[in-house]
Amino acid sequence: MCQIKKEGIFMRQESFKMERPGLVKPGDKVQITEYQSYMNYSYIIEPAVAMSGCYPNSQRIKAKEGTIVSVEKAPLSGYVVIAEFEE
Repeated sequence: MCQIKKEGIFMRQESFKMERPGLVKPGDKVQITEYQSYMNYSYIIEPAVAMSGCYPNSQRIKAKEGTIVSVEKAPLSGYVVIAEFEE
């Protein structure tokens, strides 16, 4: 989790794993869906574009809408998508 302040608003940046290229690009507005397991939460950029890692309750993403900041090739396979959310 990375938190920055833009124009007086705290923004949170989170990474997601995307398998196929071209599904999102920087500047795209996206919706996320939260999934709860026994002790953690995970998030999917809809419609099933990319998935986050697991977060404990104290680090849940509060916003349900964000903006794609970057999309980069992952070292082994797939892509890393960085999305920014207003917190």
